[in-house]
Amino acid sequence: MLRRLLKNALECEADALADCRPIISSGLQNGDVKASSEACLDTTYCTHVYIPAVMEHVELAGIHSGDSACVIPPVSIPADNLATIKEYTKKIAESLHVCGLMNMQYAIENGKVYVIEANPRASRTVPLVSKVCDTQMARLATRMMLGESLESLGLKDKKIPYYGAKEAVLPWARFPGVDPILGPEMRSTGEVLGLAENFPLAFYKSQVGSGTACGAKTVQWTVFSDSPSSYAAKAAVSELPHAPAAWENKKVLISLSNKESLKEEVLEIGKTLKDLGFTLVGTQGTADFYNAHGIKCDFVNKIGGGRPDVIDIILNKEVCLVINTPKAKRNYAEDRKTIRKACLKYKVSYITTIAGALAAVKGIESVKNGNGGEGGVKSLQEYHSLIK
Repeated sequence: MLRRLLKNALECEADALADCRPIISSGLQNGDVKASSEACLDTTYCTHVYIPAVMEHVELAGIHSGDSACVIPPVSIPADNLATIKEYTKKIAESLHVCGLMNMQYAIENGKVYVIEANPRASRTVPLVSKVCDTQMARLATRMMLGESLESLGLKDKKIPYYGAKEAVLPWARFPGVDPILGPEMRSTGEVLGLAENFPLAFYKSQVGSGTACGAKTVQWTVFSDSPSSYAAKAAVSELPHAPAAWENKKVLISLSNKESLKEEVLEIGKTLKDLGFTLVGTQGTADFYNAHGIKCDFVNKIGGGRPDVIDIILNKEVCLVINTPKAKRNYAEDRKTIRKACLKYKVSYITTIAGALAAVKGIESVKNGNGGEGGVKSLQEYHSLIK
């Protein structure tokens, strides 16, 4: 429904600490039920709300927030929209008389902010926001619920000078029968966080952490220390193991269903990959689209359209990355499952959204150009020391 109502809308969320509890009259006697109910009619409330950060989703509206990659601070939300989000969050918290944690989900389309849902509870994103912003939200919320006021905690707005990118860990390898196309139903079984001085590198780190390293040989990394390779040694002295040397095959398979509606983003993906030295291979419509816009893209058959087809070039390990956004129609379901299974079996990174693909290629560009950050690997505390 949301996808139909808000086509190509940006989605974001805000986790807040709210202190909007009633201020009880000092003359009220304990146990006086009648007096309590009458007092509630004219009760005044605290109106203190603290929002550490707004988290921007990488995927557009229509993807469950638990499955979407996200970034703090936002990279493309205008200042006036951020102000509106904070204003709406405060007003809703006051209306619901929230005391503790609260999560708000928003969509932005054509400069207008829409409220998707309000959750007067803790969200799974609270630990991520806490780590990025150095604000122990669960602990502070507990202190508030035990009687301390938000005002007494002395919280102030912070300027985060780095980026934290969250990525979902999806269970495709464990549940081969699950449809890989992301939608409003949550599929993820975990989350990881990447921190860096710029968003592309932070996003790249999150892909490494989730087991998908954006087309690099590092696709199966989980923890550096588990793999005594040369990359593990490099990790000790660099921001991120330099994957460019690990790209053995620089061919990317692209098959897109929404080329015209997201033309600018699709062209940027192709141009960036070509500039980085990758060879593009696409199914008929995608290859024609890129070639018509001056971006060379070789042709490969769809499944059932002749040999070799997209599965053949995956099985033959001719590609290092697959970007596939198939149509959400039943007759395409088996094709996308077949492609996903082949990618899993042969350890090829697989991306199913335009937004995710754009972030991934920018991450590859950041690493390939040697933009690995300054000062080598940083601890969480070192990042926190940069906050103003």
